[in-house]
Amino acid sequence: MDQRLYIVAYDISDQRRWRRIFTLMKGYGEWVQLSVFQCRLTRQQHAELVSLIDGIIHHSEDHVLLLDFGNADHVSPNVISLGKADFTPVEQAPIIV
Repeated sequence: MDQRLYIVAYDISDQRRWRRIFTLMKGYGEWVQLSVFQCRLTRQQHAELVSLIDGIIHHSEDHVLLLDFGNADHVSPNVISLGKADFTPVEQAPIIV
């Protein structure tokens, strides 16, 4: 399975939409910080996620960034992490359906 590592960060102006995006993202990745997730996604999962986010946000008020770090199995991001926890790329885990 060809997965890529993404960092998804969002700024949602409405609390209800923010909660919907947060709940959606919990199904696609690992929560890093308040409005930041890291995700291992296939091409299909990425397209699905973009489509779902696009249907929730208000384009004139909200902003979502999906940063592509490349192939998830071979990525070595250069990250400076200050404070409570170190940053480690999310590992591949079994998907339970």
